[in-house]
Amino acid sequence: MIPSDIIRPRSIIRLSAASKPALFRALATKAAEQIALPEPVILDALNRRETLGSTGVGDGLAMPHAPVEGLAEPFGLLARLERPVAYEAIDGAPVDLVCLVLTPVNGGKGRIDALACIAKRLRSPELRDRIRNAAGSEDIYALLLEES
Repeated sequence: MIPSDIIRPRSIIRLSAASKPALFRALATKAAEQIALPEPVILDALNRRETLGSTGVGDGLAMPHAPVEGLAEPFGLLARLERPVAYEAIDGAPVDLVCLVLTPVNGGKGRIDALACIAKRLRSPELRDRIRNAAGSEDIYALLLEES
């Protein structure tokens, strides 16, 4: 599995949110538009997962993820935030890059593979900086396709 199996150019977006709850609502709304599932179902799944521990991985990156009832295949959305948002990340820093990964409820190993391929690609500080400075979604998509 590679990032382009999960994230498509149309799922690379810019978002503005004043808080983590507002960010989750915006992510759920954007995801619902693309995968034709109800926004409340997605939001509930994200909130349930987040109660287990913060998905803020540090260095300005968050990777909220959750299994979602009714989802047939993994879906990813990469958001650059207009302004960093307090997120309760492991390093305490706010986040400005958010990679949402939704997986089928019975995703098993596929769920782990989906998260691992995105996390592996985004762990590079250089790539994160290039994403932050990219002109648009097509440029970011090209960065995700580059060999690591």
